[in-house]
Amino acid sequence: MTELIIYAVIFLALIGHTLMASKMYSAVHKDTSLNLHEKNDWKLKALIFPLYFWGKYKNR
Repeated sequence: MTELIIYAVIFLALIGHTLMASKMYSAVHKDTSLNLHEKNDWKLKALIFPLYFWGKYKNR
């Protein structure tokens, strides 16, 4: 039973990570003030730590 709870928590964390990364990826893609290199840089960051870099992206 404990194993099932651990897997459920890991699954929810992965789903959250994926949804946050896709939200940031979409926002960066629509941003016309960034050049191609900057867009690619932010998109890569979105895949690694989306929640942390979402805050950095919004505060820039």
